[in-house]
Amino acid sequence: MAKLLYVANTSVDGYTEDGVGGIDWGAPDEEYFSSINDLERSVDTYVYGRRMYEAMIFWETAPIADQPPWVVDFTTIWRAADKVVFSKTLASVSSGRTTLEREFDVEAIRQMKAGGTHDLTVGGADLAAQAIGAGLVDECHFFIWPIVLGGGKHALPGHARLDLQLLNERRFLSGVVHLHYRITQ
Repeated sequence: MAKLLYVANTSVDGYTEDGVGGIDWGAPDEEYFSSINDLERSVDTYVYGRRMYEAMIFWETAPIADQPPWVVDFTTIWRAADKVVFSKTLASVSSGRTTLEREFDVEAIRQMKAGGTHDLTVGGADLAAQAIGAGLVDECHFFIWPIVLGGGKHALPGHARLDLQLLNERRFLSGVVHLHYRITQ
């Protein structure tokens, strides 16, 4: 059975976006990209909300000539994966291997997990909150950036209790810390 992983970049104070929706407060380096690539190799499906999909669509046409190997690796991994976008407002998708669903379908995600041999990730705090609320998320990978944003979009739902078991942690030279948890509730 596949696991559903919530992978999120967050500030120290727990925000995935700043007060105006920006996500440009962290500059990924080789160590970060390599860690993400290692994590994403076990994934064959990305489950996105509209805004996360719109941020990630860059990788569909990102130039890879003259890019460092870790960027090429990430681009290749992203393009090879299936993507499912849940959005009521997105008119269409513009990437390969991508389907658009209008309603978040808990049972469809359960079936993907039950029939999967590779893990899935959920991307976007709002969609992740729905998946967490439905009991679908198995593990969380938080990449905590050394910045305090003071407001914005919370990485985790505000009214949900999650009991977590720390599985691993890693500190990067940039000051980013990766915390890997299993949801035990």
